[in-house]
Amino acid sequence: MSALGDAGAGVLLQEAEAERRRGARGLYDREAMRPGAPMRWHDTTEPGNTGWGAASTAFSARALCTDLVVLGQRDPEDALAWGVPADFVPAVVADSGRPVLVVPRVGHYDVIGRRVLVAWKPAREAARALATALPLLRQAEHVEVAHWRESGEARVPLADTDDSRAQSSALEDWLQAHGVRARHTQQGDAHADIGEQLLSLAAHVDADLLVMGCYGRSRTREWLLGGATRTVLQSMTLPVWMAH
Repeated sequence: MSALGDAGAGVLLQEAEAERRRGARGLYDREAMRPGAPMRWHDTTEPGNTGWGAASTAFSARALCTDLVVLGQRDPEDALAWGVPADFVPAVVADSGRPVLVVPRVGHYDVIGRRVLVAWKPAREAARALATALPLLRQAEHVEVAHWRESGEARVPLADTDDSRAQSSALEDWLQAHGVRARHTQQGDAHADIGEQLLSLAAHVDADLLVMGCYGRSRTREWLLGGATRTVLQSMTLPVWMAH
């Protein structure tokens, strides 16, 4: 493509992005007119915000002073998502320290938190996600906790060792102390993808929310995801409550 062609394509992308922003602002304005909690529009590209850095950095900085962040699942086929980093969701989860509700790019979710599946393994990410979701779990009609632990490359049910059984019992006691009665599931194929197993179990128990830790680490500007996190974020079929 010629330089002129490149410039023309850039103009078209900018115009498309401007149109999308106008559409988003229109949606916001309509929602802001509804009775309820006050809302405030914030644009990270407004003058004076240039020092906030990349999109995820700017968003994470704003999210620090919130109770909950709501994000949409990334759509790799959306040509207008070029300005959003591929690792936007996990970067915000990690950098903000806030619980994040990720909503699938397809479907409608009028009810969230009636039937909850919790993905549990003895790790700080899972503990953090579970703790932040307690207000929802207390009100849920059904809570299912799926246990697993990692042993090298293999994933095995958490109940396979005495220490694991003690962990499971401690978790059950802690949940009950907070008014949450949960059914605990010890199952799983040691060689199957944990993320796929979680999504399959979520469908089996008719869950409308999955609570799980966001596993991974940052390497410069690239967020390296754990296998379960990557699979769920790519193939999610229900809203997911995450924390890191």
